[in-house]
Amino acid sequence: MQKKGSMASGATNPPFRKVLIANRGEIALRVIRACRELGISTVAVYSTADEHSLHVKLADEAVCIGPPQSKLSYLNIANVLSAADITGADAIHPGYGFLSENAEFARLCAECKITFIGPTAQNITDMGEKTRARAIAKQAGVPMLPGTVEAVPGVDAALEEAEKIGYPVILKAAAGGGGRGIFVVRSPQELKGSFERVSAEAGAAFGNPSMYVEKYCEHPRHVEIQVLCDKFGNRLFLGERDCTIQRRHQKCLEECPSPILDEKMREAMGKAALDLCKTVNYENVGTVEFLVEKGQFYFMEMNTRIQVEHPVTEMVTGFDLIKEQIKAAAGHKLQWKQSDVRIQSHAIECRINAEDPETFAPSPGKITALHVPGGFGVRVDSFVYDQYKVVPFYDSMIAKLIVHAPSRADAVAKMRQALDEFVVEGIKTNITFHRKIMASEKFQSSDYDTHFLEEFLPKGE
Repeated sequence: MQKKGSMASGATNPPFRKVLIANRGEIALRVIRACRELGISTVAVYSTADEHSLHVKLADEAVCIGPPQSKLSYLNIANVLSAADITGADAIHPGYGFLSENAEFARLCAECKITFIGPTAQNITDMGEKTRARAIAKQAGVPMLPGTVEAVPGVDAALEEAEKIGYPVILKAAAGGGGRGIFVVRSPQELKGSFERVSAEAGAAFGNPSMYVEKYCEHPRHVEIQVLCDKFGNRLFLGERDCTIQRRHQKCLEECPSPILDEKMREAMGKAALDLCKTVNYENVGTVEFLVEKGQFYFMEMNTRIQVEHPVTEMVTGFDLIKEQIKAAAGHKLQWKQSDVRIQSHAIECRINAEDPETFAPSPGKITALHVPGGFGVRVDSFVYDQYKVVPFYDSMIAKLIVHAPSRADAVAKMRQALDEFVVEGIKTNITFHRKIMASEKFQSSDYDTHFLEEFLPKGE
C-alpha cells in the first residue's frame, strides 16, 4: 500500500471521510477530483499493469489489488473490500463498468458498513435483469415496444412470440448490457437457426442464457434521460443525451440536447423516466434509455450507474454529477426543483480510443507525444500523459473530448477545431474517424439514425 498524505481540501464537513475508488482511468481521476473539492480523502486501487497510472499518483493512498486480468483485480470483490478495510474507507465509488452494476457487491458493501456510492442493491437487481426491468416499466406505464416481458423458455416459444410481434424482431439477453447480447432476426428460419447459439453466447458472456423477444426498430434514434434521486423521494431528470451514433451497439459520441426532441417530447420522456424511478424507489444517479422512432419513444433499459457520457449533461446543466452522487449517497437532500433545470446550450462528447481508425483493432503502446486541445468551452477528461504506456488489458478509451457552445452548429465547429488540435503519437487513435463524422453533412443536419456509421465502416462491420 502506498500512502502519500492527505491532499483533500474544500468542505469543512465533507459527506464522507475517505472514499475508495473501485475503478481506473479517467473516471477514477474524475472521482478523485470531486472528492478533493468536497474535502474527502481518496484511495486508489490498481492492478500491477496500472502501477504508473495517473489515478494512482493523484489519490491520497493507493493499494495494489491484483494482476492485470480484471477478474483478478478490478472485479475481485474480496480484494476491493479488503483494500477499503485496511485503509479505513467509509465509502466506495464504483465509477462505471467493472463492479458498478454488481448488486452483490453493493450488498456486501452494506454488510461491511461501507457506503456504496450508487443505487441500492435492490435497485440494481430490479433494473439490471432486462426482463424484470421490462415488467417494472410496464407497471410504471412507460411506453414499450411490443415484446415479451418474461424470458422465452425455448425456440418454439420464441417463434410463437415473434409471429405475434411481426418480423423483424430482436433477441436480447436478459442479463445483457453494454450493447452486447443483441441479435436481429428477420425470418422464422433465421430465428430457428440462431436461437440456441445466441442463448449459449449469452450464457457464456453473462452467466445467464435467458433470452427475450422484442420488436426491432429499423431506423431509431437512441436517446437517454439522466436522472438524479435522493433518499427522500426527491427526483429530477436533467435533460437527455442523444447517443445514436454507435458501432456494434457501442456508443462513439454523444450530445445534449438531442436535436430531434422538442420540449413536449422531452417532458414526456422525463416524466416516464421519473415514473420508473418512483416505482422502484430509485436512489442516486441513473440513466433511462429509450429508442425514438416516428415521433414515438419506447423504453429500452436502465443503467444503474454514472455514464461515460455524463460530462455533456454537466456542461449544459451546470450540475456536477459526481459530487451529486456522493452527496446523495451520504443522505443529503436534493437542493433543486425540476424548474431549476434549464438547458440553453449544446455539448458534444467524442470518445477517443487507442485503436486503428480503419480496422478498429486496439492499439496499445507508449504515447511518445501528446497535445490536448484547449480554449473556451473545451474539456478533456483523460488519464494518459506523454510517455504513458497504454496497456492492452482494458477498454481502449483513453480520453473524452467534450465541447460546449451556445448552439449545436457552434458546438460542431468547436469540436472540429478541437479534434484538429488533438495530437497523440506513438499509438493509433480514432481521432481521424471522429473528424469524418463531424464533417458529414448528415451529422451536421442531424439527418441520421443508428445506421449512420455504416457509410464510414469497412465491409463486414
